[in-house]
Amino acid sequence: MTPSRAIVIVSSLIVASCFVGCGQEKVRTSCDELRAYQLVVPGQRVVVPDGLDPLDQYKEMPIPKSDSPPRAEGAYCIDYPPSIR
Repeated sequence: MTPSRAIVIVSSLIVASCFVGCGQEKVRTSCDELRAYQLVVPGQRVVVPDGLDPLDQYKEMPIPKSDSPPRAEGAYCIDYPPSIR
């Protein structure tokens, strides 16, 4: 076996093991348990000290409320969040 062939085989095994490791995550069929983003609480607004320019309110990103109804308990997970238009 030539050294270049051994490098290709070892490299292939490393790449294959990386792909195998990615598939070990549990598949969720229900979304009843809370996700990390659902545990987030709103923080306080930044307070600008005296003598500094105020913050530009037009550079903030407001997050609108969704108009869609909540999903039924025990329903399957969705791949993408509902539209907020």
